[in-house]
Amino acid sequence: MKGPKHVLLLGILTTFLIAQPQSSWAEDLTPLVQSARQLTQQFFSELKSELIKAMQDGGPVNAIDVCHKKALQIAKSVSEDSGWDIKRVSLRPRNPYAEPDDFEKQILVKFDREKRSGKAPKDLEYATKVVEDGQPVFRYMKAIPTSGICLTCHGKRLNPPVAEKIHEYYPNDKATGYKVGDIRGAFSLKKILKN
Repeated sequence: MKGPKHVLLLGILTTFLIAQPQSSWAEDLTPLVQSARQLTQQFFSELKSELIKAMQDGGPVNAIDVCHKKALQIAKSVSEDSGWDIKRVSLRPRNPYAEPDDFEKQILVKFDREKRSGKAPKDLEYATKVVEDGQPVFRYMKAIPTSGICLTCHGKRLNPPVAEKIHEYYPNDKATGYKVGDIRGAFSLKKILKN
């Protein structure tokens, strides 16, 4: 049954990937950017579907189980199917796998700066080519804004059962204390390119 929480979650989770940000990359990156956006949407859609089902079946505590068990599986599956490396990262990670590398830290800081200058978090993305270990690599990041429903597990005041479950899975959690509109992290994708 679809109740108010389901409708709110569905509405909020879909809004940030819909807007098309202004392009800041060279024309030759456009096909890679389009692929990265599609893969980001696929990962997001699959995770969203699992979270909605978990919320319907058992509320936020159940959704934490899904994040813990399914998010990495979904990222791995989409990565293996596409040949891209796909993950979520944050300056305040919950999961150790979400710890950003130096490039990701730099872009997350850039996103925070752009948000402070008035840009909407849902529009923030970044794409470039870099060289890593002597190989050309395409890197893409898309900011993840914090919406109202996110505060259930990432806000300043968590219900005790939610806080307990988070601590059980993530004893070193840094992903709380957010407010609506904060950038909670980003989707980060990369693809090794042929020389």
